[in-house]
Amino acid sequence: MNRKIVVVGGGAGGLELVVKLAKKFKRNQDVEVTLIDCNPTHIWKPLLHEVATGTLNSNHDETSYRLLAKKYQFSFVLGRVGGINTDGKHLNIDPILDENHQEIVATRQIDYTHLVLSVGSLCNDFGTPGVTDHCLLLDSRQQAEKFHSLFINHLHRLSDTQNPPKLLSVIIVGGGATGVELAADLHKVAKQLPDYGFADFSSDNLSVTVVEAAPRILGQLPERISVSVTKELNNIGVHVRTQTKVQRVHADSVVTHIDESIPANLVVWAAGIKAPSFISESGLPTDSIGRVQVDKTLCVVGHENTFAIGDCCACPMDDGQFVPPRAQSAHQMASTAYKNIVANIQGQPLKEFKYKDFGSLISLSEFSTIGNLMGNLMRGTVFIEGWIARLFYLSLYRMHQSAIHGWGATLLIMLGDRIYKATRADIKLH
Repeated sequence: MNRKIVVVGGGAGGLELVVKLAKKFKRNQDVEVTLIDCNPTHIWKPLLHEVATGTLNSNHDETSYRLLAKKYQFSFVLGRVGGINTDGKHLNIDPILDENHQEIVATRQIDYTHLVLSVGSLCNDFGTPGVTDHCLLLDSRQQAEKFHSLFINHLHRLSDTQNPPKLLSVIIVGGGATGVELAADLHKVAKQLPDYGFADFSSDNLSVTVVEAAPRILGQLPERISVSVTKELNNIGVHVRTQTKVQRVHADSVVTHIDESIPANLVVWAAGIKAPSFISESGLPTDSIGRVQVDKTLCVVGHENTFAIGDCCACPMDDGQFVPPRAQSAHQMASTAYKNIVANIQGQPLKEFKYKDFGSLISLSEFSTIGNLMGNLMRGTVFIEGWIARLFYLSLYRMHQSAIHGWGATLLIMLGDRIYKATRADIKLH
């Protein structure tokens, strides 16, 4: 029997899973592995805030799906899934349009025998008026690059030497990892701007405000991390406002639940998550935020040979909670999904997924890195910060690269990064 394994979404978990499966079945003519993604290249999602500020060049750090497909002998389909036909075992792929909305590739159907959903999550605006029209979400590379373009335009506009320096106000709604890391990176860039020709602009001209509805930022992480990060953000000059709900967003301001209007040149919405709508529209079982419901083997409830991993799935744990939406979760799920797909094909029983929390790290750019490490080697929980925490934080990305490229290629990439940084500006200002 010819088996067609289709993975939708080439994020942290999906791409690692495809590479594992392709290596496993490379010489098996009866198994075909396919990756579907709406983008031609991969960028590690935790780095999108650096793309937004310009401290990372997306063209340098991207990975081509077609290059990996050639290397590992899997198929790549460029397109966005519009729906899933679970009865007919096929996916409907939306047409690809050019910038003038002319059709390049028509609607297609992709058959499968085994399906893995790994499409990540989107920001949840909770129906707040004005978010769609006036906010950037940083869900994708395109959104991050749009923020960067608008940010640079505002810098030029506000650094006009014919007028006194003005204030650039950036409001970040949501005090999760993306929000606080973006806030810190913006202040890093502001410190460097005078060295790149913006002589009249400094960090004093930048106002960054993180607005969080909960009593503290980083609410899903230990309180000690939240307290330390808040203190460091205040030291940098970031305004942290907790227990503040956003009522609506205008083109030039954010209005809170007490009808306070906060002026803003740029507004980033980084509060809450939800799954892409095509999942629930396809009839799969979902929770209140659209995540597909899976059992402990990562199999979609009621759908044999259909799996989901990462942020788009609601996977139960023994304590009654769900697996948290983190990169380490997707990485661990990819390993279990790989084992279960192989076991299914070989007629073996599936194994349950056991999430292991190895800790959390928050990077505040050059200012600090704060977090905790957990696991057997740690003998409990160890709070770390400073350069040691930074080293662990950077190693997470290198581990992701090694899972995709192998350690040999990753070492060459690291060498190339050093050469690239030695011949390029520290920040991208175009």
